[in-house]
Amino acid sequence: MGQEFRWLYKGVWYIEGVKLSVKTDYAARAVLDLAAYPIDGPARKVEDLALASGTSANFLVQILIDLKSAEIVRSARGKQGGYRLARVPEEITLGDVWRAVDGQVLDTPALGDEQCPKVLRMAWASLRDSVNREADEITFAQLLEGTGRDKEMYYI
Repeated sequence: MGQEFRWLYKGVWYIEGVKLSVKTDYAARAVLDLAAYPIDGPARKVEDLALASGTSANFLVQILIDLKSAEIVRSARGKQGGYRLARVPEEITLGDVWRAVDGQVLDTPALGDEQCPKVLRMAWASLRDSVNREADEITFAQLLEGTGRDKEMYYI
């Protein structure tokens, strides 16, 4: 899509007129951070994830609950508890994360509104499908590779 973030207003990033919630942004940051660690390795503490994601631990916990429900992350209890990915980064897409925290991407009531002209409903559906398709083609393995952190090795 190649568009840049413009501004943050009332908890929502505006991208050339398309809204990306802060919740989705922090969810993607947390998943990207977790992608750098083995899924069978030690769990990452919420506080560490929050620090890496740039948000509060309390807010991130709400996001992690959504990600856990979508089977993107899993939690571990106890003193060594925390979160890790539920699947390898190659199997998690940006679209998966976006839908886990915000529901359907570009959902609009117009799609089910018979008062909305059919041609406009078709255009909205096409746009929604295009964004979903693009978001589903971006894996967290690709994003991790872009950060250079995929070369790091973590040993227990």
